[in-house]
Amino acid sequence: MSNQDQQPADALINTTDGLAYWESIAPDVNGMLGGFPHISKVDIQGSKNFLAKLGVGAKRRKVERALEGGAGIGRVTTGLLLDGIAQQVDVIEPIQKFTDELKGKTGVGKVWNIGLEQWEMQDGGERYDLIWIQWCVGHLTDHQLVSFLERCKAALDVEKGGFIVVKENNSTSGKDDFDEVDSSVTREDATFRRIFKEAKLKLVQVELQKGFQSSGLLPVRMYALKPE
Repeated sequence: MSNQDQQPADALINTTDGLAYWESIAPDVNGMLGGFPHISKVDIQGSKNFLAKLGVGAKRRKVERALEGGAGIGRVTTGLLLDGIAQQVDVIEPIQKFTDELKGKTGVGKVWNIGLEQWEMQDGGERYDLIWIQWCVGHLTDHQLVSFLERCKAALDVEKGGFIVVKENNSTSGKDDFDEVDSSVTREDATFRRIFKEAKLKLVQVELQKGFQSSGLLPVRMYALKPE
């Protein structure tokens, strides 16, 4: 058994390696989706349907302010959140070249070019009705992810019913899997549920993204979370 096999998958994450990988990726939809740009429309529609069931968008309630963690080039910011979901979206994205075109765009507020593990809400800062986190938390260790979710929880506008959505691949190997290519971890559904519990977040809705099976992709789940 190799040393890698003996360690928890998240112990192998190297932030510097992960950043170097994304710095090498083109700032376009193909780059963001790992060579599967055709799934973007299905992905966005699945997210819209999920939020509609939570009473947001689709001619239902439009939230005042949202935050996207790991925004990349803003595919979700502009294609989902600013398309009938939120009036304004702040974004966290460590790779500056990805967010260059977002800055100054109508509806885009603050842009933090830092990692999720570095982000924290300033005292007296804005509170969010919705925090959307998609295809990025694999670069955080379990401990970092719990801490990040706790900070997200503190940044919610609870009085307005604020909530968090995590949308991520799920491992099907029976364990969490480390990917050497981008230094990230694909977690099992059970691992996510344990982490949410540690962050004192309760699941209010879970749904499997439809329409990806024909592309041979891993299962993708959407988790809606509120403070316990």
